[in-house]
Amino acid sequence: MSKPVKIDIAVPNQTKYLGMIGRIGESMAYSLKSYQGNRRELAYHLNLVLTEALANAICHANNFDPDKEVKVSISASEQKLIIKVFDQGLGFDIEALAKLKAQASDEGGRGIQIIFKLMDQVKYVQQGNDNVLEMTKYLH
Repeated sequence: MSKPVKIDIAVPNQTKYLGMIGRIGESMAYSLKSYQGNRRELAYHLNLVLTEALANAICHANNFDPDKEVKVSISASEQKLIIKVFDQGLGFDIEALAKLKAQASDEGGRGIQIIFKLMDQVKYVQQGNDNVLEMTKYLH
């Protein structure tokens, strides 16, 4: 059994860090020794999920406030990968947002739906002074 991997990152509340964090997710996909599925697909999905979650935290939860930061935690064991994105916003009802259907003319609104589609379990909870979007992908 491999030792679990955990990465914790804190970035300023700026969208210029989206690509870097997405690439960390990609790298994680390629480093999972026990994963038997399509690594290229998993890498793409982790990049997309991280980018969407981080963009939501920066733009919507933290309202582009330069005094706030976004924290990301990625942990992987042989069984599952867990991504947590911490924001300092007011929070929202993730279940209600996930049920909304984005219209073709909408500028946004697809990020949470994409996350629900690509991850096996998604929840949004308050933890201390932060809100946490926790996304789990089972690696069986």
